[in-house]
Amino acid sequence: MSDLIGSTARMVGGLKASRGLVSSSSRLVPEEVPIAFSYGGTTHAVMMATPDDLEDFAVGFSLAEGIIESAEDVLAIDPIEVGEGIDVQVTLKEMTAEALVARRRRMAGPVGCGLCGIESIEQASRPVRLVGAEGLRITAREIADAMVRLGAAQDLNCQTRAVHGAGFYIAGQGLVAIREDVGRHNALDKLVGAVVIGGWDPAQGAVVVTSRLSVEMVQKTAALGAPLLIAISAPTALAIRTAAQAGITLIGIARDEDFEIFTRPDRVAEGVALHV
Repeated sequence: MSDLIGSTARMVGGLKASRGLVSSSSRLVPEEVPIAFSYGGTTHAVMMATPDDLEDFAVGFSLAEGIIESAEDVLAIDPIEVGEGIDVQVTLKEMTAEALVARRRRMAGPVGCGLCGIESIEQASRPVRLVGAEGLRITAREIADAMVRLGAAQDLNCQTRAVHGAGFYIAGQGLVAIREDVGRHNALDKLVGAVVIGGWDPAQGAVVVTSRLSVEMVQKTAALGAPLLIAISAPTALAIRTAAQAGITLIGIARDEDFEIFTRPDRVAEGVALHV
């Protein structure tokens, strides 16, 4: 195995100041390297990320960005270490690859606006998938349980205190999948891939994250098809509008059994009123 692929953290030395005294110290810090996703030999996006769970990452990113419709559209994933980074070469089914090439041709010309995999303002505000699961309910106790389990399951964060986590929670089963990364978007992409590859039904559970709720987090949750998105922090205004369009129940500032519901409160079993 290479030095980068699959690596999550390394020990570093330093100095620690405490109560006016300085001493030598060491601690684990997470790895962060450039990771490129290439399709048909052409690089589509490059992100700074923790270089593990790369198969999940590739499938999740491809699904969330609309490059593929299902994991079956991917024929092979081959991570290759290139210098100080990793090129994840993704082989797609012929029709899927042709559709991606056609999309690239349509996008030729626009200046990149800085979002992962996005090359125009129109793409940044693209319509989101409408999520169903009308009969799904979650209780305040389950919301609290999901957040507690996510924190406890973050092995890398417990070691480094420097990475985000994203988990998939199913009532009655608990946290069935968790992924971590230095980037919150990356952690969610990895989770999307893990859920799809693992065969769990996205419509039967909740995505739980340790970060704030930006619009990209809502878009990726909608692409997965999960009806609930729960976070420890607050959402942005655009995230709330996008969640409403997607039919996603957006729950923020979730700590213990206290939380705020910003969209679709009908999925919370206690019938808590909509946040205004």
